[in-house]
Formats: sequence, structure tokens, C-alpha cells
Amino acid sequence: MLGWLSKSRQESGLLAVAIEPEAIKFAHVLNANTERPYAAHWASVSSAPSDHASSLQRLTREHDFARFVCTTLLEPAEYQILLVEPPKVPADELRAAIRWKIKDLIEYHIDDATVDVFEVRGEGETKGSAKAMYAVATPNEVVQKRIALFEEAGVPLKVIDIPEMAQRNVASLFESPDKATAMLAFSSWGGLLTISFHGELLLTRRLEVTSTQLGQREHGDHYRERVATEITRSLDMFDRQRLSVGVGNLVLAPLPQDPELEQFLGGKLYVPVAGAALPEVMDFAGGSEPTPEEQWEYFHLFGAALRVEGKAL
Repeated sequence: MLGWLSKSRQESGLLAVAIEPEAIKFAHVLNANTERPYAAHWASVSSAPSDHASSLQRLTREHDFARFVCTTLLEPAEYQILLVEPPKVPADELRAAIRWKIKDLIEYHIDDATVDVFEVRGEGETKGSAKAMYAVATPNEVVQKRIALFEEAGVPLKVIDIPEMAQRNVASLFESPDKATAMLAFSSWGGLLTISFHGELLLTRRLEVTSTQLGQREHGDHYRERVATEITRSLDMFDRQRLSVGVGNLVLAPLPQDPELEQFLGGKLYVPVAGAALPEVMDFAGGSEPTPEEQWEYFHLFGAALRVEGKAL
């Protein structure tokens, strides 16, 4: 997407940077394609939207970001992800056909959208034989501003990614060889459920329940019930896709705000539920382990930095 630095100056691994409304966060992961990836660094600085450019430039100077190959993670409010039926067109006409399919489903004119697609393929299915596809659409303005932000800071940006794909990357560390893995994560903006198998994202769904709501003492059970209901519906939907692979378990991302959710879901769902403790599958700098709060806060950033291959916007 942007110009590359010479290999002699680049650090190995991938640096993931998130530009959030009130902060800039980053995580650097090495050996993402090995059995136990290594998180070398993760940190956050407060930054108002008006200060994002200067904050990223300062971080670049302090941590020498120009040495790294970088990916950046969009916020959910900055894009839409849509499940569509694959159009029956030649491969070179696919993107144009997808743009036509989603033109009435996005909140702005299709000419102002950057669109990427990825297939939902079952086990053994070849490229081009997918039963469904996901289209990711984001306004051109969002993409252009993000690229300009990194260009101004002198940071070599390779990929613009989304939390769904980052979560798939983490799920691949927990998956079994013969069953799909459902993974559930919550943040301040809501919940995200994904189902993946051997690195392929087969289903994704956003849940309108936040980590804050789940942490409420008075209404926690109400929101847990909503979560259980939505997961059950999603699992049923996945079964109806008939992708020749079943879901083996639900892996719950760290959620310090609601330590009871894992046990609650375990009593409600028809698949086993397990916690996703990142130190079980990753190593961390200095032999230290991130706290549960840090694992929650940087969960999708670690996932973005685990990227090996995939689609870019």
C-alpha cells in the first residue's frame, strides 16, 4: 500500500497500531507463524482526535516505528461488514459485482467506498466455490486519512485491517484440528463473535452488548442472557450453512469486567466454553505476562499483529 523501507533497516515481526477516539495503542509481535508467537512490546498513550497526528509522530520518534512493517486496525464505526451471496460472474468482474450488490446497503454512495471481499469456504472447498462472501466497506475518506496519518509520521503501513480478522488470528492459536472454533470478545464498543477453521473466517457477528454492560452488578444477568441467546442463534445459523465442519467449542476472550460470564455461558450453550488466556499460547517480553486487564485491552491488537496472510482493505 505504501513504499517499503529497505530490509536492512526493518525489524522482524509486525507492529499493529490502533487509532482510537481517545488513545493510540500499539503491539509488536514476532514469529506470528510459529507455534508460540512472541509479543515484544505493547503500550498505549492518551490522545484526543485532534492530537492523533502529533501523537503518532512522537511515538514514531520515541519507539522508532519506521523500523517496523505496520498494520493499523479500524474501529467498528469506521466500516461495515456485510454477508452477501457470491455473484455468478468471472473472477475479474467479482469486485464490481459485489459493489453493485451492496450499494443500497451502505450509508453513503458506493463511489465513495473502498470495498474488499473474502469468501466463506467449507473444508475442502476451492477458491471460487464459496457459498457466501463477506464484503467490507469503508468510506474512502477514512482510508485516505489513515494512510496520510502514517505517511506524515514516516511509518511504513502495509495493511488496513479490521477486528474480525484480528480475532480470527487469535482463534487460530486455540483451534482444534477437526472442529471450528467460535471465539467471543467484548470491548467498550460491543461484542464480537467469530467462527473460524484453519485460518478461514466462516462467520462473524457483532453483539450489541458492551463490556461495561456485562460488568453491571444490577443488570449483568439480563445482558448475559442476551449474549447467550445471540450465540445460540449464531451457532444455529452456522449449522444451517452446511460447511461440513461443526463448532467444537466457544473460546471467551479475557473479560475482567465480568469474570462470571464463562461459567454462565457454560450452563447455557450446547458447546463447551473455555477462557482464552493468551499466555497459554503466546510468549511475552521478559518472561512477563500481561494482566487480565491488559489481555482484554490489547486483545485485538495482538491479533492484528499475528497476521500472516489475508485480505487488506
